[in-house]
Amino acid sequence: MRKCMTIAAVAAVVLTCVSGAQGDVMMKTVPVGNLGNAGELSGSGAGGYGPDRGCGAVDYAYNMGKYEVTAGQYTEFLNAVATTDTYGLYNGSMSTNYGCKIQQSGSSPNYTYNVASDWADRPVSFVSWGDSARFSNWMHNGQGSGDTEDGSYFLNGATSDAALMDITREPDATWVIPTEDEWYKAAYHKNDGDTGNYFDYPMSSDSVPSNVLDLGGNNATFYDNGYTIGSPYWRTEFGAHANSESPYDTFDMGGNVWEWNESILHGSYRGVRGGTYADVFGNVAALHASYRYSYGTPTDENFSVGFRVVVPEPATIALLALGGVGVLGRRRR
Repeated sequence: MRKCMTIAAVAAVVLTCVSGAQGDVMMKTVPVGNLGNAGELSGSGAGGYGPDRGCGAVDYAYNMGKYEVTAGQYTEFLNAVATTDTYGLYNGSMSTNYGCKIQQSGSSPNYTYNVASDWADRPVSFVSWGDSARFSNWMHNGQGSGDTEDGSYFLNGATSDAALMDITREPDATWVIPTEDEWYKAAYHKNDGDTGNYFDYPMSSDSVPSNVLDLGGNNATFYDNGYTIGSPYWRTEFGAHANSESPYDTFDMGGNVWEWNESILHGSYRGVRGGTYADVFGNVAALHASYRYSYGTPTDENFSVGFRVVVPEPATIALLALGGVGVLGRRRR
């Protein structure tokens, strides 16, 4: 039987997520409003939508992670819950330059983890969809030694592809992997009411971006006959592309690393969006709104795949938890 959060715990999560901090990990979020906006048919892309599939329509307010989950944040998570690493939350390839330089020390049940300061603000990689769901549960449960198996998702020890494909978001979820529509809206919607108006690229632009690290705007970290930055980092720190944020003020929804979402594609894959720094499916076409990529099964871990998190309907959760008390439940604007 799945455990329920107390009213006080739910309220604390909602308040801290809206203010952008929780426990030891600071997770900054930005509001995505314009309730009931129309979706769009954005073209075929890779494994595209087809004539009956629009994307980006969301009829509730939510808070999207302003940045991708970083190696530093994931290291805090590992130190809290992976001293034995029962669920394989650490991948040894993370310690390589094509990973994110998270190092594991010691032996089970006393593993510890660290990441160098010059890597801590770059996106985590070599994380599966299941890893991302467990991170979300940890955030939901207040961090610390919080449970990874219940919360926003009832995982209950699920580690196989089949079991993870059956996992769905719980009704009282507070930190989650974005749905494809939540992700798409935050990246491309023009933030102009309930319209179906969208940009082509998640830098608030219809023009093809450059991969130059430049403060002028409309650029991102992706491969274009060369890398934005080369060895040893390959990926930029969060927010490095100033003046290249989405209409809702999110960064790096194009390039850096692919990001998991909740979509189920072709019956056995979880979706990713946004493109990558690498020269494999990392060119500018992958940043376009039309590019929908069914990356792999939910246990897959790859050097070019990470994630960000979202807080669905924070005001609604707070109001339900507090029995309608208006002051604590009111969304900040």
